[in-house]
This record gives sequence, C-alpha cells and structure tokens, in this order.
Amino acid sequence: MKSKIPFAFVLEELDRIPPRVKPMFGCYAIYVGEKLVLILRQRHEHPDDNGVWLAALHEHHASLKKDFPCMRSVRLLGSAESVWQNIPTDEDDFEELVLKACRFILKGDVRIGKVPKKKKIRKKA
Repeated sequence: MKSKIPFAFVLEELDRIPPRVKPMFGCYAIYVGEKLVLILRQRHEHPDDNGVWLAALHEHHASLKKDFPCMRSVRLLGSAESVWQNIPTDEDDFEELVLKACRFILKGDVRIGKVPKKKKIRKKA
C-alpha cells in the first residue's frame, strides 16, 4: 500500500508548473523541469528532520536564511552543511513558510533547486 504524500498543499500550490513527484528514500522528491527543488518528509524515524527540504546550493544559504530564519541543514545527512535545507514541521508558521518557498519556485528563483547529476550507465561485462 502506498503511503500518502505529506504536505499535499505543496503540489496544489505548484500545480501550474506542473511538478513531478518521485518517491525517494521513504520521502517524496519534487521536480520542476529537470530541477529537483523540494523533498517532502514526514516519517517516524528522526522526526526532527520532518518538513520540507529545499535544494539550495551553499552560496544561496545566507540569502535564503533571511527569508526562512528557521531553515537549517538536514541532520540525517551529518554535521556538515548540506545542500538540503529543512523548513521543520514544528515551526509555528510552517505552512506559511513552505507556501513562500513555493512562490519563489513559481517565480523561478535560482536559489532553490539543483539539477541532479546524471547517473552513469554501467556496461555489462
């Protein structure tokens, strides 16, 4: 049985683009075109990393922090700052902040999203 996509309001908000959803590591990756922009996570394991993860290159973290003061690196990925920045579900204005991120994505804000590296195709021996 498939689990329900958490924070479905994100898909509704991005509907006019339209986003593509791919299951990924028990979460849901959201793509716009070739860009991976968000991951939606709501799991029992490591609940402090639940929320909406923004794909953001390191050079954009400082400016995004001004728009999303609660934003922090995903703890599951180790102590180093990663390209994945979390808007945690326990924020009082969680939905409002996520909708703001969606508006940035709709406007084509270059700070959110990254094009994943192409997977290498292994040749059979």
